[in-house]
Amino acid sequence: MSRPVEVQFQQLDLEGLAQLEGRIALIFDGDKPATPAARALNRLTKGALARAMGSNDCAQMKPGESFELAYPVGLAAQAVQLIALPKKASVEAARLAGAAVARGLHPHCTTLIAEAHPRAADISFGLAMRAYDFSPHKSTAAKAIGRVAIALAEPEKVAALAAPMAAVVEGVFFTRDLVNEPANILTTDDFAARLAAMQDLGLEVEILEEEQLAKLGMRALLGVGQGSESPSKVVVMQWRGGVEGEAPLALVGKGVVFDTGGISIKPAGGMEEMTMDMGGAGVVAGVMRALALRRAKANVVGLVGLVENMPDGRAQRPGDVVKSMRGVTIEVINTDAEGRLVLADVLWYAQERFKPAGVIDLATLTGAVIVALGHENTGVFSNNDALCNAFLKAAAAEGEGAWRMPLGAGYDAKLKSRIADIVNSCGRDGGSITAAQFLKRFVKDEMPWIHLDIAGTALLKSDSALAPKGATGWGVMALNRLIRDQFEPK
Repeated sequence: MSRPVEVQFQQLDLEGLAQLEGRIALIFDGDKPATPAARALNRLTKGALARAMGSNDCAQMKPGESFELAYPVGLAAQAVQLIALPKKASVEAARLAGAAVARGLHPHCTTLIAEAHPRAADISFGLAMRAYDFSPHKSTAAKAIGRVAIALAEPEKVAALAAPMAAVVEGVFFTRDLVNEPANILTTDDFAARLAAMQDLGLEVEILEEEQLAKLGMRALLGVGQGSESPSKVVVMQWRGGVEGEAPLALVGKGVVFDTGGISIKPAGGMEEMTMDMGGAGVVAGVMRALALRRAKANVVGLVGLVENMPDGRAQRPGDVVKSMRGVTIEVINTDAEGRLVLADVLWYAQERFKPAGVIDLATLTGAVIVALGHENTGVFSNNDALCNAFLKAAAAEGEGAWRMPLGAGYDAKLKSRIADIVNSCGRDGGSITAAQFLKRFVKDEMPWIHLDIAGTALLKSDSALAPKGATGWGVMALNRLIRDQFEPK
C-alpha cells in the first residue's frame, strides 16, 4: 500500500533558519515580510524576500499559489518557496497551499514554515493528499522524498488537529491504490485479501463465497461473474465504534474488478480504464479504513460485491432472466449494465441483515452521468431529503463535487419487461436516472438511501487539486465527514 509522506510537526527555530538544508516553504500574507520567520529570512537573504513579495508576480498570486527563489544568498537551503495564504483563508485555499509544497518535494528535506497560521492543519492535509505516487509496477525506483517538517509556534496543538486528518489521507490512499491497480493484480481474491487484512485495524471482516451467495439467492450478482475465472464474492466490513446495538449506517460498493461489458462487449478504445470499475467498492474500503484508524464513534458496515464481467461460454447473455435476492426477476437487456445487478443483491442483503439507519451505495455506474455532469461532480440520487442534504453539505465542505439528480415515477415505465419484472437497461436517454430508478427497486420503503454515481469522478486523466492524474479517491473525505457530523456524538 502507498504510505502517506511522514510529516513531523516541530517547534519553529528562528536561530536555525540559515542552516536549514533542502527546501524552505514559507506561508506569507501581504506584500512584505510581516511575521518573525519572514523578517528573519529576509535579513538572511539581504532583502531578497521583501523584493519578491513586493513584485508583480507575488501580487498576482491567488491564495494557495506559490513563487520560488532558487539558491538564495545567505541560506544553506536550495530554494525558498513563497506561498500566498491569508490568515482568514478558506479550508480549500489552505489545502491548495499544502499541495503546492507537495509538488516540490524531492530527496532533500523540506521545511514548511507555517508559524501560527490558523489553517496549519489543513495545510498539512493538503500536502499529504497531493504527495501521492502510484509506482509499484515501474522498473525505475520510486521518487524519493526527504524528511518533511512543519515548523510551528504550537506544534503539539496542530499535530492533535492533524491526527484524524492523517487517518483520512490513509483511507484515500488505500482507495487510490485499489482503483489504480491493474486487473491481473487486483483479482477478486486479491481484493478480498486486502480487505481481510484490515482486521488488524479492528474491523470485523467476513468474506461470503459463491456457495454462500447462491444459498442467499444472490443470482443477479452471481450472473455477472459467471463468465470469469475469478470467483464472485461479497465482503462485509463492520466497524462497531458507536453505541452497542445502535443501527449502523450501511455503505455498499460496486466492485467489478474488470468490466469487458460481457457478451455486450465494450469497444476496445478506453477499455483499459475498466480496471477502475471497482471504484465504488474502493471508496467503501477507504472509508472503513479511515474510520478504524481514527477510532470513529459510530457503527458503520461496509459491503462490497466483487465480481469480474468477462465474455465466456458460460457468460450471461442478453435476454437471460435472473432472480434477485429480493425475488424480483430481471431481464438482462445489456450485459454491460452489470453494476446495478451486483448492487441490487448487496443492497437487499445489507438491509435484510443489518437493518441499517440508512444506506449509501457508490458505483462507477453509467457513462450517462459523465455526459450530464462531466468530471467535476458525482451524480447524487436520493429518496430522503435530510440525508441527501447532509451529504451534499459534507461534500461541499470537503471540496468534493456532488450534484443532486432527479428521481421520479415517470422513469419507472422504462423499466418494464415483457417477460420478467424489470429490465436492467433502458436505453441512452436519462441513463443515469433510470439506473438509479432500477436500484430504488431494491431499497425498502422508508429506508433513507443515497446512490452516488462516481463514473466521472473516480479516475481523472489530468491532475486535480489534491491528486495526480489517475485515481482520485473521491468520496472518502465526504463520507467520513458525513459520518463524523451525523452519526457520531457531538
